[in-house]
Amino acid sequence: MKRRFLIQALASLAGASALPPSLMAQTKPLVEVWKDPDCGCCQDWISHLEANGFRVKVQGSGNTAARARLGVPDKLGSCHTAQVGGYALEGHVPARDIHQILKERPKAIGLAVPGMPVGSPGMDGPAYGGRKDPYDVLLVLADGNSRIYQSYPSSQLQAPKKKSS
Repeated sequence: MKRRFLIQALASLAGASALPPSLMAQTKPLVEVWKDPDCGCCQDWISHLEANGFRVKVQGSGNTAARARLGVPDKLGSCHTAQVGGYALEGHVPARDIHQILKERPKAIGLAVPGMPVGSPGMDGPAYGGRKDPYDVLLVLADGNSRIYQSYPSSQLQAPKKKSS
């Protein structure tokens, strides 16, 4: 009898259109971020993560120390460093790539978007006027080398040049 009740309860929970907020919070991966407390683009990236299914815990300092502790080479550095599911995240990594690495679970240190490319999550606000520069998300390997994990081409179309008369 108890087993039947449990099966029915689980089936009704699986069929529910929305989970209770407390249960939803438990299913969202936690990203811990180290950043400057006054950095607006970092906060915009955090908002991007939250809008795409992540919980975020923010540390208002320690970006450089976190990068070193997590094994991300300085040459791949950016304005914030994060950690999720045993992986380092450096810079403006899109949420979809974070979800993908957590699904694939490759043997790697994590993902990095070096610098602060315009058009990447957090660097895509109104101040940039819709500009999107090309950039790569790099998979940082255990030996410190990296390879392209995902490329994001520029979405800017070049306007035809006017002929001079």
